[in-house]
Amino acid sequence: MAHPSELGFQDAASPIMEELIHFHDHALMIVLLISILVLYIIVAMVTTKLTNMYILDSQEVEIIWTVLPAVILVMIALPSLRILYLMDEINDPHLTIKALGHQWYWSYEYTDYEDLAFDSYMLPTQDLTPGQFRLLEADNRMIIPVKSPIRILISAEDVLHSWAVPALGVKMDAIPGRLNQTAFISSRPGVFYGQCSEICGANHSFMPIVVEAAPLEHFENWSSLMLQDN
Repeated sequence: MAHPSELGFQDAASPIMEELIHFHDHALMIVLLISILVLYIIVAMVTTKLTNMYILDSQEVEIIWTVLPAVILVMIALPSLRILYLMDEINDPHLTIKALGHQWYWSYEYTDYEDLAFDSYMLPTQDLTPGQFRLLEADNRMIIPVKSPIRILISAEDVLHSWAVPALGVKMDAIPGRLNQTAFISSRPGVFYGQCSEICGANHSFMPIVVEAAPLEHFENWSSLMLQDN
């Protein structure tokens, strides 16, 4: 999860998030090089009294500053399009979960099971135990198996919400009357936190998302217990 004064992204917990971080670093390096070049040109023009007629009126220079930005844009666009297509790929998911946004909590339904559904509310501050995070803990976590393709169907019952978990590289709007879908693979066990990322009313900041990735054996034990309780 995020830490105070953190400048970068959270540690990636899915292949897509790793790709997004790599693309961010790639684009940032290009922006840095362009900024240094522009700053150097500005300083050089301000500090020198010399002029060069071949630079002031040169067709070659105009060709360079026309072609070079186009090449840079292609260098940014190609990996960006690749990641966009990867994020839309949903191939043979092992598990499908429906996340429904309410004012102001989430409900989850494991559609591959006959009767496995529950609501997830934020834990009040007075109920937190040592080591739990204020405004981020939920009474019922969404449990998923590690290294398994997971499909999330996302919708809302009342107003616009947004289901977002930064460490997994997932963010999808929950729109009443519409069913959106996205997919991810958790590459390691852990607990990953998110929040509703669409302003949805007075308690918008009090509907956290907690995803716990566990080994398949633990997930099967948990699902069996939940089915027995229901």
